[in-house]
Amino acid sequence: MHHSNFVHLHVHTEYSLLDGACRIPELVAQAKKYKMPALAITDHGVMYGAIQFYKEAIKHGIKPIIGCEMYLAPQSRFEKTSKRKETPFHLILLVKNNEGYKNLTKLVTLSYLEGFYYKPRIDKDILKEYSKGLIGLSACLKGEIPQSILQNDFTKAKETAIEYLKIFGEDNFYLELQKNGIPEQDTVNDNLIKLGQELSIPLVASNDIHYVKKEDARAHEILLCIQTATNLNDDRRLKFATNEFYFNSPDEMNEKFSEIPQSIENTIKIAEKCNLEIDFRQARLPEFKVPSEHNISSFLKEICTSGLRKRFSTITKELKERLDYELSVIKDMEFEPYFLIVWDFVKYAKEKGIMVGPGRGSAAGSLVAYCLNITNINPMAYDLLFERFLNPERISMPDFDIDFCYERRDEVIEYVTEKYGKDKVAQIITFGTMAARAAVRDVGRALDIPYARVDAIAKMIPLEPNITIEKALKMERRIKEEMNDDKIIKELIETASSLEGLARHASTHAAGIVLSKKPLTDYVPLQKTADGEICTQYAMAELEELGLLKMDFLGLRTLTVLSKTLEIIEHTRGEKIDITNISLEDKKVYEMLSKGESIGIFQLESEGMRDLEKKLKPKNIGDITALLALYRPGPLGSGMIEDFINGKKGNIKITYPHPQLESILKETYGVI
Repeated sequence: MHHSNFVHLHVHTEYSLLDGACRIPELVAQAKKYKMPALAITDHGVMYGAIQFYKEAIKHGIKPIIGCEMYLAPQSRFEKTSKRKETPFHLILLVKNNEGYKNLTKLVTLSYLEGFYYKPRIDKDILKEYSKGLIGLSACLKGEIPQSILQNDFTKAKETAIEYLKIFGEDNFYLELQKNGIPEQDTVNDNLIKLGQELSIPLVASNDIHYVKKEDARAHEILLCIQTATNLNDDRRLKFATNEFYFNSPDEMNEKFSEIPQSIENTIKIAEKCNLEIDFRQARLPEFKVPSEHNISSFLKEICTSGLRKRFSTITKELKERLDYELSVIKDMEFEPYFLIVWDFVKYAKEKGIMVGPGRGSAAGSLVAYCLNITNINPMAYDLLFERFLNPERISMPDFDIDFCYERRDEVIEYVTEKYGKDKVAQIITFGTMAARAAVRDVGRALDIPYARVDAIAKMIPLEPNITIEKALKMERRIKEEMNDDKIIKELIETASSLEGLARHASTHAAGIVLSKKPLTDYVPLQKTADGEICTQYAMAELEELGLLKMDFLGLRTLTVLSKTLEIIEHTRGEKIDITNISLEDKKVYEMLSKGESIGIFQLESEGMRDLEKKLKPKNIGDITALLALYRPGPLGSGMIEDFINGKKGNIKITYPHPQLESILKETYGVI
């Protein structure tokens, strides 16, 4: 394949939140269309999109260059005076290799944990410390060297250039030229070219991409209004001087820089030096220390065996075989530390009187989990499958979702953090995106359309899961009519549609915690959230791809209610009730449920659920299980529920899709 002779090295995606409008797949598709051998990602101050970008580029045969446009504090990163005026300088960092990746994640982490002041900032002290494996570019007009040039301080510009050259080393620092039609940029370019000649620092051309196509400039302008809470009629609003910040083709770049062809050639040279390979899927479980007379397998086996004796009065051959089978799979998949980590913190919670749920999801299929007291459901009694939880055919992290009393969940997280090390445990980030209605409201504000008008349009979008503006237009004629009647509403809907689904802000995942063997910053950049929690810059899916261990510590209010109820009973009646051993055959409970009297009961209290209870009239725990399985979006629309109820009441002859399925489907009346 004949490659183009130019690579974009200064690129902002949607993860430069409310500043970049490039979706990663579209960016990569554009690079592919122009036959570029490589492409960089350099979001402002963060690495949110790095893994997604890396995977997408590899998939399309383009070399991914991971980078970041950092904010550099004018003095020390610790200097946080009230002079907001001192805006930090921009600096592009690109990763050459694994060492560079680790250094970039450390810099990005420290910019939040130590240097944050309006923006995440680094300074030259830490840049010196973590510069190996990185290439630096002098950035846009907000770079330190361009700023000195614009202030006519050429001596300063020269000193700074020499300083950067020292930090990055020969061949790893470039003076960045841009041509975005901004007059100041020409002055800067002329002086950078002189500087380059004088100090023999190479030049590189870039285009500071913020949106993919030229015609996206208007939508991007509106995005900036959303970021700054201004509207298009506001003269003081932040806006880009020109609409040249799109993905320029190699031909356009060659033409712009025809007098300085080396600045184009150097983009290829830089791309050739950047060869990061990210290692996915290698599990990086923390170490679990076991008593000296044991190895990890024998220790896990011993706890399970003694748990088995406590759980079952007679230990049948079947039980022993199932336990041995599960332990062998866990060992083969190298998940022994995982089970012990969970066993340990669940034990801690129970010893501290923090209420823990009986288990949810596929983990309930594990006899090992039951013997370790992680779950409180006997999988043998309900024919639950271990393979749904851990399948040797499908190498993926097992998923324990553990419910804790809502008010005391943090104590468990604290325990885990202390035990495995503050640098190895963090909360997990999640990105809020612009959903259909919100996008309409945001864009409406930016276009300065009266609130009531925007509100009326937003409310025409049906409230259903995963609704998009495109779907809404098909479902709701009135929106189309409004668009035809009014140009501004047409622009509102079209712009909202083009911005819909972009990442809008970051917050922490309600439950997820990540644990690693080495310090997390070896793999993942971290940051501080608004309320001071430390969290990862990669979302759940990316962490799992990197082989890091994630666990859900769910704070469940129901458990808080139960704990308090038990306390009140003990206080008023002097009775200590062991909730783990209450009878599941209590007739009165099923009578109440059959009347639909279930408000306040976890998972059984919605209106639809109460209707179903009255129809189905559950008589045992198996029926409740069926209720929960039937009341899901899939079965609801398919007539399954009617078949099940009729089968249960004996109103119809039960049939099976195939005679061999009878043994499996008997207890659900032939309904799969």
